[in-house]
Amino acid sequence: MAHEEKLPSELTEEILSRVPPSSLVRFTAVSKQWNALLHDKTFIKNHKTTFQFILTTKSKIYSVSIDPKIDVCELTLDVPSLESKIPKILVDCNKLIVCAMERGFIVWNPCLRQSRWIEQDSNQKQLKSLGIGYNSSGSYKIVSGGPRKEEYYTNYLWKIHDLTSNKWKDGELESNGKRPILHTKSCVSLNGDLYWLVYASEANRVYYVYKFDYSKEHFFRFCDLPYRMEHSMDALVLREFEGDRFSLLKQSYATKRIEVWVSKYKINNEGVKWIMFMEVSSPNLPYLVDIVRSQPSYFIKDKRLVVCSCDKTGRAWIYVFGGNSLISKTRIDYVVESWPSHYTFSPSLVPVPRAQRLAKSY
Repeated sequence: MAHEEKLPSELTEEILSRVPPSSLVRFTAVSKQWNALLHDKTFIKNHKTTFQFILTTKSKIYSVSIDPKIDVCELTLDVPSLESKIPKILVDCNKLIVCAMERGFIVWNPCLRQSRWIEQDSNQKQLKSLGIGYNSSGSYKIVSGGPRKEEYYTNYLWKIHDLTSNKWKDGELESNGKRPILHTKSCVSLNGDLYWLVYASEANRVYYVYKFDYSKEHFFRFCDLPYRMEHSMDALVLREFEGDRFSLLKQSYATKRIEVWVSKYKINNEGVKWIMFMEVSSPNLPYLVDIVRSQPSYFIKDKRLVVCSCDKTGRAWIYVFGGNSLISKTRIDYVVESWPSHYTFSPSLVPVPRAQRLAKSY
């Protein structure tokens, strides 16, 4: 029998860190060493980040990967009796997905097929935004926001759910009591904390970044943007960049010019300095905000901008930009229903906190 040589552990770890999470799950049965490695917190944290899109229609959930080619797969929620249900809101935060359902939330990792059901707070009847993050001790918490009936647009009721204690509590706004208006339902997660694009009022649409600090359980104004919106159909989307920085996508409705700005340094408690990352101003660019005013979803890969948005007929497209031009555009024909909601998603090996499969019906 030929002698079987083993790769050095460092090389094995480096190779596995580049394998997509959905494929790594199958490797847990290879050996005890591999199983231990794939559950190691440091390995999970350092695993190379990849991005996909998730599209939801009235009846289906899809994942759309682009590397090495565009591939569409149908997903189902891993909660008994809710497999066929479609989330009202879906957010990718800290490498987990949070889904807002009819009477609660699902914390979900589709790669691991893990999920957990969270009952909605009885005082929060309507929901406009949510996210999941963690504090300095690693305790995960859901933040959800919805309008109070008497002040629908300006006064939100924010709730915090601790996944360890399984209890809800009220969130606190900054001490001056100002209540900004959310630009979109989506938030950005960095280092456990959550960030939203907001503006001061309908009469004063000056945009800035609003932060929820999980360690202090406190909302406050974090930083300003490098420009302001000039038209209600402008694209304006905040995302994470390289794991610890911001990226900001803007498209002018008047000129179709696309700009991507990034924070120059890692995000911490100090000020943010924005720098131009790329711009695209070539002819025949698509509008990235659709006629129902849904903002595009995007990520940056190898100095290229990858965007998902719908055209004027409601069909979903994937656009790839680079070198001041539109490199490619692909219609997602597999998704036959029009006007799907779309989200950016980072597949991961992060386990759902206290994950459990439910036998209860809803």
